[in-house]
Amino acid sequence: MRIVFMGTPDFAVPCLQALLQQAYDVVGVFTQPDKPKGRGYKMIPPPVKAAAVEAGLSVYQPLSLRKGEEAEQAMQTLQELAPDVIVVVAYGQILPKAVLDLPKYGCINIHGSLLPAYRGAAPMQMCLLNGETETGVTSMQMAEGLDTGDMLVKAALPIGADETFASLHDRLAELGASVLLETLEKLAAGTLQPEPQDDAKSSYAGRITKEMSALHFEQPANTLHNIIRGITGFTTLDGKRLKVYASHVVTTAMPEELPCGAVADAEKLIVKCGDGLGLQLLEVQPEGKKRMKAADFLRGKSIPYGTVLGKVSQK
Repeated sequence: MRIVFMGTPDFAVPCLQALLQQAYDVVGVFTQPDKPKGRGYKMIPPPVKAAAVEAGLSVYQPLSLRKGEEAEQAMQTLQELAPDVIVVVAYGQILPKAVLDLPKYGCINIHGSLLPAYRGAAPMQMCLLNGETETGVTSMQMAEGLDTGDMLVKAALPIGADETFASLHDRLAELGASVLLETLEKLAAGTLQPEPQDDAKSSYAGRITKEMSALHFEQPANTLHNIIRGITGFTTLDGKRLKVYASHVVTTAMPEELPCGAVADAEKLIVKCGDGLGLQLLEVQPEGKKRMKAADFLRGKSIPYGTVLGKVSQK
């Protein structure tokens, strides 16, 4: 079975590696163009490109598959590669109908949610933001709509109460690889049973914006905890930005005399929230410094009881 792989970020790498480990015939890899990064604006290849080059695969990086000369060249390349199936994992481009229709078995997408829930660009983050306790991976026969194609194989996993995006991402990436292999095995055996999605049960996971990361301590502790888990939160301390990477909800009631956002436990960095519960900040990054455990941060920074986070300095 001739396979063209399309993917870009870290999430897609385990799927590509699984194909190679199982000796599938990957005839080409399409990924997004290199991007400048850092102070020197050095061009950095996407993770999938790095993995493909290391494996000795042919790599193609068209700016677009839908319009322009590069799209025409990409289509010609795909025709020459003559894939039986195209595997798509977080590629980052919309495939035109001509590409969807090219392979004998069409295009199969590995999506990081239990479809039809969380169609769109940020399914893992939105699962955490919404406090879901379960998610998974779905393989899907791609159609022209956004993540609307027939479902092929599903696999679920539980989400930990304090699990962050980083750990969920890695677990789903590995699960996606096993779902892909199962899908291809059933495809070769002719035992796939496509299941149409129920649009009435669908939900959309749009792109994440910076504004969504702001921690407003008038909100319930669980809401803030989910923001931190899903997309990293930020607040201010003494007028300076403080990023928060990990937290834990403290279910005991905080002192009534404290306002929302006040530090109720200076030794554990517990902050009072809008529902009267506390949120313990476990991992932080002060402005201009490295990410660190809150315990390490507190060893070098005294934060008195009652200090209010989120206040902007008047200096």
